[in-house]
Amino acid sequence: MTAAPAEPPVEPAWRQRAVERSTRAAKLRAEQRVQRFLESAQELIAEKGTTDFTVQEIVDRSKQSLRSFYQHFDGKHELLLALFEDALATSAAEIREASAAESDPVEALRVAVELLFNQSHPDPGVQRPLFSDFALQLLVKHPAQVATAHLPILMIFTDLIEQATEAGAVVPGKPRRQATLVMQTIMFAAQANGVPADSHASPVTAEEVWQFCLNGISSAATTAPAKASASKKR
Repeated sequence: MTAAPAEPPVEPAWRQRAVERSTRAAKLRAEQRVQRFLESAQELIAEKGTTDFTVQEIVDRSKQSLRSFYQHFDGKHELLLALFEDALATSAAEIREASAAESDPVEALRVAVELLFNQSHPDPGVQRPLFSDFALQLLVKHPAQVATAHLPILMIFTDLIEQATEAGAVVPGKPRRQATLVMQTIMFAAQANGVPADSHASPVTAEEVWQFCLNGISSAATTAPAKASASKKR
């Protein structure tokens, strides 16, 4: 008769608590070190007005070691990417909070569109090298990383479009694809500084971008051709 396999010894509760406490402490220390590196990089960007600085400058500013830096980041690119993702996550949180204050789905979507436009619109008096320099390089060399960084905002717009669709204000379709097109329209119009090809014309406004996006996805836009076709048949 084959003997049953022996049960593995139960780890004492005190040992589990000690290990968990040690793990939590190590995690907290790592988070603090990472935060110091990020804050140091932000300070250098603010002082220099550019992302053109070295890893050694970040290490010196943070008063940590080079070894510690490479324990947490593959290099300067990954650190700047972390700052970029943090900035977009903050933007997403602002959009979600502002749109959540509106009970009407279409009004919530309008608030989100106009807020993203204003967030993306360059301010001549404010330097944002993380977006004007690094983000452009990222878009050319690592487009997948740009897409991943924008996911928090994309998910908000996807949710808002789904809600507007359920309310009958938006054409049923692929909400995530619709959200992608809306986002790209907003950000391109804003980052182009709102100035059309005719330099004598007035800059594009957030309200105009909202109306353009709404006309592109609203159910009213799909009924117009059908009505026109019906009138011709008469």
